[in-house]
Formats: sequence, structure tokens, C-alpha cells
Amino acid sequence: MRGCRLCLEAGYDIRSAPVVSGPPGAEVMLIGQAPGRTEAETGNPFHGPSGRRLFRWLQTAGWEEEEFRRRHHFAAVTRCYPGPHPSGRGDRVPTRQEQALCRPYLDAEIGLVNPRLIITVGGLALRLFFPASRRLSDLVGLAFYFPPDALAPPAAYETARAQELVRFDPSLNREGRWLVPLPHPSGASLWHNDPHNQQRLQHALAIVAGIRRHCDL
Repeated sequence: MRGCRLCLEAGYDIRSAPVVSGPPGAEVMLIGQAPGRTEAETGNPFHGPSGRRLFRWLQTAGWEEEEFRRRHHFAAVTRCYPGPHPSGRGDRVPTRQEQALCRPYLDAEIGLVNPRLIITVGGLALRLFFPASRRLSDLVGLAFYFPPDALAPPAAYETARAQELVRFDPSLNREGRWLVPLPHPSGASLWHNDPHNQQRLQHALAIVAGIRRHCDL
């Protein structure tokens, strides 16, 4: 991944080397959108203000930041800093072509790490697993369980093959995989202003906490 030049060769102004973090045997994989400026400078995912907010969320689920960074794996829809947004506000969203160029790396990464829990962060990561008709507000607060026979190949995931649950169910096979969507922790996001969305987030974090305890993550 660190040697990839696909987006550069396709004409995109890539501003950093790929950001890669986490042991290959991690049991939790967190999938974000793309590195920001701070992440590009440090090589450390979720290192800026959004990261501080994200780790406050994860702390309510039972993980301290140092432990999570040491034990678990960080991935993203695209792995290089895409540069600033043309408007000057925030970062540029990677194009569909950039996402497609980076997708084989993510699929291979999921297969290599083989996590028991995938946490998607934000709408772009959500689109990896769900159709565009399913919005963030429809999915945050739910959990999706893939039985062991639905885990390979990673690119073939379909929500129809997963059980959609409103709460953690400890009776399900521990060898399967859980997927829990979270919103993006950006302070610029208006999604968090809705009290109902705040409730959805707290419910999602309670589900994550149940999975963490039951599966000893």
C-alpha cells in the first residue's frame, strides 16, 4: 500500500503517503473516510480534533485511546490525504474513482486482519457496505451480524446476508463478524445537532460496548 501510485498516475494531486496503522491480527477494524492534514503530517489516523471526539465515544464503550491504538486496526475508504476542499473549508472528499482505486487494498486488508468487529465512521465508509438509499440516520443505532459462512470474500458483503439487530445478541456465534456504523466525529457535521441523532449514537456505542465485553475485544 505504501508503494501505491495509482491515484497519482490517474492525475490526482495526492498530498501524502498512505496512512497505515494497526497490527495484522487485530480483532477490531475501524474504517474512516480518508486521512486529514494532521494525519498526513503525523502518519497517525484520527490524530486531530475529530480523533479526540471519536476516542471520547470509544471510551464510553470501554476503550482507552492508547489501548485501542495499540491493539486494533485503522483503515479508510482512501488512504492518502486528498488535499483541502476547493472552498477552503475542510478536506476534499475523495472522488469515486479514487475510492475505486483504493478499494482492492481495503478488501485485502479486511481479509488479512479478519476482524471480529468492524466499526464504520461516517457516510463514505458506510457506502462500502450499504446502498446509497440507506442513510446514516437509518443505520446508526443498529448492528449487523455476518455469520461465519458470509465472511469471504470481503468484497462480496451484502446486507441481505447479515442479520440486522437493534441490540447486541450474545447468543450469536462468536466466530461471526459484527458491523456497527458510527457517524463522523467532525465538529463541522450538522448531524450531531439533532437530539434524535445523539440518541442513535449513544445506542450504537452501547451496542459496541456489549460486543466488546462479550467477545473480549
